[in-house]
Amino acid sequence: MTEEAQNETFISHLVELRDRLLRAVASVLVIFVVIFLYPGAAFIYDTLAQPMLASLPQGSTMIATGVITPFMVPVKVTLLAAFIIALPYVLYQAWAFIAPGLYTHEKRLALPIIVSSTLLFILGMVFCYFIVFRTVFQFIASVAPQSISQTPDIEAYSSFVMTMFLAFGITFEVPVAVVLLIKAGIVTVDKLREIRGYVIVGAFVIAAIVTPPDVISQFLLAGPLCILYEIGILVGRLVKAPEGKADTSMDSD
Repeated sequence: MTEEAQNETFISHLVELRDRLLRAVASVLVIFVVIFLYPGAAFIYDTLAQPMLASLPQGSTMIATGVITPFMVPVKVTLLAAFIIALPYVLYQAWAFIAPGLYTHEKRLALPIIVSSTLLFILGMVFCYFIVFRTVFQFIASVAPQSISQTPDIEAYSSFVMTMFLAFGITFEVPVAVVLLIKAGIVTVDKLREIRGYVIVGAFVIAAIVTPPDVISQFLLAGPLCILYEIGILVGRLVKAPEGKADTSMDSD
C-alpha cells in the first residue's frame, strides 16, 4: 500500500470515528432532553436521594450550598441517567467502529458483548442503589453521634453516588473482561485460576480506594468482584476456542 493510500485510509478512519462519536453523543443528548422534560430532573434526583433520605431522621432534608446547585446537580444526574439509557447504542457505535478489523468469529461476539455489558453495568448500579447505599447509609447513621445534625450537601452526595455507580458498574463488567481475555488468547483459564489469590487481594485494595473508609462498603464491592471473577472463569471455559481451530477468515464486509 502506498503512502498516499495509507493517508487516505487513516483519514477515512478518523471521519468514521467522528461520525460514530457524534451519533453516540446525539443519542445521549436526545434522551437527556426527553427525560429532562418528563419525568423531570427534580424527580430523577429525588429518586436518587431516597437511600440517603431514608437513613436521616424523619423530616430531615439535604442542603444546597451553591447558588445554582439546586439546578445543576439534578441536571448532572439526569445526564448520567440519559447516558445509561443510551449505553447499548453507545456500545454498538464503538463496536461498529472496530468491527471491520476483526475476524468473522470475533464479530459474532458483538451482540452478546453489547447485551451482557449493558445488563451487567446496570445490574451493578442496581446492586449499589438498593443494597450498598441503604446498608452503608444506615450504618453511618447508626454510629453518628447524637450531637451531630446530618444535613448532607446535594453536590457532595451526587458526586459520591456517581463515583460509586461507576465503581460498581465497572466491577460487574469483570465476567465480560475475563471472557474476552480468554477468547483473545491473552490468558488461559488455568492461568486465571493460578492468579486467583492476587485478584482477591487486588479486589480489596481497589475497594479500599474507591469506597468510603468503612469495612461494610469495602466488602460489598470486593465480594461481588471476586464472585464475578469466578463466574467469568466458568463462562470462559465454555466459550474458549478449541486449540488449533481458530477461525482466521476475514469478513469481506
